[in-house]
Amino acid sequence: MSDPLPGAKAHIDAARIAAATIDDLPADTPLIPIQCVGVIGAGTMGGGIAMNFLTAGIPVTIVEREQEALDKGVAVMRRNYENSVKRGKLDASAAEAAMARLTPSLDFEALAGADLIIEAVYESMDVKKDVFGRLDAIAKPGAILASNTSYLDVDVIAHATKRPEAVLGMHFFSPANVMKLLEVVRGKLTGASQLATVMALAVKIGKVPVVSGVCDGFIGNRMLSPRQQQANALIMQGANYWDVDEVLLEFGFPMGPFQMGDLAGLDIGWHRDPTKVTTVREALCAVGRWGQKTGKGFYDYDADRKRSPSPEVKSIIADFAAKEGTAQRVIGKDEIRERLLYPMISEGAKILDEGIAQRASDIDTVWLNGYGWPAWTGGPMYWADHVGLSEIVAGLERNDLPVAPLLAKKAAAGEVFG
Repeated sequence: MSDPLPGAKAHIDAARIAAATIDDLPADTPLIPIQCVGVIGAGTMGGGIAMNFLTAGIPVTIVEREQEALDKGVAVMRRNYENSVKRGKLDASAAEAAMARLTPSLDFEALAGADLIIEAVYESMDVKKDVFGRLDAIAKPGAILASNTSYLDVDVIAHATKRPEAVLGMHFFSPANVMKLLEVVRGKLTGASQLATVMALAVKIGKVPVVSGVCDGFIGNRMLSPRQQQANALIMQGANYWDVDEVLLEFGFPMGPFQMGDLAGLDIGWHRDPTKVTTVREALCAVGRWGQKTGKGFYDYDADRKRSPSPEVKSIIADFAAKEGTAQRVIGKDEIRERLLYPMISEGAKILDEGIAQRASDIDTVWLNGYGWPAWTGGPMYWADHVGLSEIVAGLERNDLPVAPLLAKKAAAGEVFG
């Protein structure tokens, strides 16, 4: 980690204020009163989402399909509140009052009176379209219908209803009752009042809202994708996975990509067939290396969850590289850093060029509040301006990586994003 870049703190503060402003929305856009919120799904995300509103004094009806899942979800929420009381972050009376605002239900139609309904179910387009079709039949006129999707096309989801103007994305970050960022995804037909209402409500529940257009992964996950691609390519070409993580730790991230995978669980999305192995991740899952939950993933973990590199994993990676005929070489930290971070800046430039983000500082706000990008830099785009866009372009070309047209244009003109 380095000394803070000049003006980084002022930039972060100004960026946060700017992110709450939607350029083409009149200041007098009428807001929809939100007096009751519905949440579909009482799992980790659904429960965390519900807690934001309960804590802010807004009643929530949470709906699940099975009693066991509902009971478990409510118990986790209660335990989270109890832990907040123990840590002195909340009074016991406030925690009890929050839980008293919760109505758990197995009846989908219990959502009929809600002013805002947030879906937090399995990340499958078919499942979400089915849920929104059912919602359209029971939600009251004027209700806002939101999806907590982290990748999927909000416009496709909206067309599962007869009221696409009521539909938008509310992408919360896990744990949803703690993380500050809220990506508010604006569909092509999302109404002005619906968008303005959710942006204002986000602030009321203690979130930092940023508007994103519709694309795969929105702002944050779309920029995360090229970084993960390079991390995977680096370890196949000879870089140690712990060195890849260490480069990001030294930069100021709370964890690297392989640590993050172990924490989340390498088995997420795994097909569960140990005989079908096409990636390093699948190979690790096939031998029971699912991450911290099993005491071993990319790393081995002791009883205190302290990590250490695994010879078994190094061998699995080497075998994969040999089968693919990928040449091995020593890769230094400078190359690792460039290949992890510079493609993110290029993707950020595409996001700006396509109008997915309103401004470069919105991208900074997303990454500072949702993904642990170190504050000393002011955010990825602010950092890129200070590194020099011509240096970013040179680094991408040096590593045979694509350069976004807007990035190339600004670098050639000696311009910056900010």
